[in-house]
Amino acid sequence: MKEVYLIRHTTPAVAKGICYGQTDLDITDSFKEEAAIIRQHLPEKMESVHSSPLQRCSRLASHLFPGHSLVLHDELMEIHCGDWEMKGWDELPKEEIDPWMKDFVQVRIPGGENYLDLYERVIRCFNKIKGVAEDPDPIAIVAHGGVIRSILSYITDTPLIDSFKVFSLHYGCVIRLFGEPLQYEILSNRAPEEKEQHKPRSFY
Repeated sequence: MKEVYLIRHTTPAVAKGICYGQTDLDITDSFKEEAAIIRQHLPEKMESVHSSPLQRCSRLASHLFPGHSLVLHDELMEIHCGDWEMKGWDELPKEEIDPWMKDFVQVRIPGGENYLDLYERVIRCFNKIKGVAEDPDPIAIVAHGGVIRSILSYITDTPLIDSFKVFSLHYGCVIRLFGEPLQYEILSNRAPEEKEQHKPRSFY
């Protein structure tokens, strides 16, 4: 199996504590600095570059690989947060958030997806990308935390419910997949000064 580089987008322009998934967020002023760190861990040549169409991913992919035509996949978008998009985590109704927090793998966000929905579409896309690869050069996939966790869970047989504990992925992380069966190596994963918040504070 050829090498695949999984790259998480840089810091998005959104306030801490806001729930976002498929909202098309802008990038922050630290974009070029973060992208420079990512570039240090990438090979010179790529066969193809695949990305979520959301601009926090597609703009990074274009910046890192200016000589490539991007292949955009809707399946590589982050989980659809439905009615919760761009609302404060701490403001979400308890009767909605509690069941989801207890079983986010199976319980769908109102108007959106559950983790299994995300996982299934991501893995279909991942296997499709692998299946059409012919050149010996590596493949790059620029995507989101949930997408990358799904791929890592898939190749390691990690239960989805455990994936957040097993795979701590920060903005701008770079992970290399290699070997047969696939293995992974974390090349860069710098923790931010301020921890991300992707659930109500009461659950931390």
